[in-house]
Amino acid sequence: MKIIYFDCFSGISGDMILGALFDSGLSLDLFNKELKKLPISNYEILISKTNKNSISGTSFNIKINDNSSHRHLKEIFEIIDNSKLKKIIKDRAKSIFTKLAEVESKIHNEPIDKIHFHELGGIDTIIDIIGTLIGLDLLGINMIYSSPIPLGKGFIKTQHGLLPVPAPATIELLKNIPVYMNGIEGELVTPTGAVLISTLAQEFIELPLMEIKNIGYGAGKSDFQTPNLLRVFIGNLFNENSIDKNLLIETNIDNMNPQIYEYVIEKLFQDGALDVFLTPIIMKKGRPGVILSIICEASLEKKLTKIIFEETTTIGYRKYNVEKIFLNRKIKEINTKWGKIKVKAVKQNSITKYYPEYEECKKIALENNIPLIDIIKSVNMFLKS
Repeated sequence: MKIIYFDCFSGISGDMILGALFDSGLSLDLFNKELKKLPISNYEILISKTNKNSISGTSFNIKINDNSSHRHLKEIFEIIDNSKLKKIIKDRAKSIFTKLAEVESKIHNEPIDKIHFHELGGIDTIIDIIGTLIGLDLLGINMIYSSPIPLGKGFIKTQHGLLPVPAPATIELLKNIPVYMNGIEGELVTPTGAVLISTLAQEFIELPLMEIKNIGYGAGKSDFQTPNLLRVFIGNLFNENSIDKNLLIETNIDNMNPQIYEYVIEKLFQDGALDVFLTPIIMKKGRPGVILSIICEASLEKKLTKIIFEETTTIGYRKYNVEKIFLNRKIKEINTKWGKIKVKAVKQNSITKYYPEYEECKKIALENNIPLIDIIKSVNMFLKS
């Protein structure tokens, strides 16, 4: 499983994240191609090499010819919804901006729909957040880990006047995350950096046992006693078993037309659920019922439970944090008498097992009018030979 570890020894910001991703091998051409799917313009991406305390890193900058920075959450959602980006990137971006809006709402004591994002509503912030999601997707990252986060001290100038470091929005976003003071004067963590790492990182731990393939350094704008760099390690977990941390949502239903379940399940999958399943149960007074179970990323809880409340008769749900432990697997193509077929290669200890992909076998069976069971048997015999 491909992972990324953020070594935040000198803090984190949106531009530092992107600088580190480019420094570790992210293609600028592919990045720009994806970024152009956003309906925004009047900007230019600038990538350059720089040194921080004799360590070379990559600086990510955005040259903007647009002063439109005071956007509401609704306007940012419109930009995201009108883009041609992948659905999962759209959903994660909206979840991140919603989190920002909730924090701003709390700090300024204003309703979310009235909040102006000020500095956080500009094109540069939109690109920092969505660009990070694009970069991680292009690099094929499956899991994200981070070190504890260092906090600076002092004061910074903002449109709201002088604010203490860390800024109120930043420290609010870092609640329930391990942080520490390192004595450096200045802003080490920006609100953009805080919302990205607090939303995306599965755990804040010391460097896990991993096989490092690429290292990247993203340069910050300021200069401190320590190198103002964000370091990332990209590679594979040094473990045959991989772990996903997800959310399990459950609700009991005993008063709904069973024909509706198919529609609900399909809609949940379309909106990002990793798995949806039904379990028959006997409820109080002997009534037959069903447990509707959904496994998803934690960031999708609000979106998927909204579907549950709108599309079913339930009035509540339970949720649990769950870990999925699974063997590493890869998709390979093999040559057969019907052409190339994709198979799943699963490694267990020193043995690799192969499983033909069902949809591939089904397609061949239909095209050649051959029983599906014969296709699967034939492919399995070929794999054993």
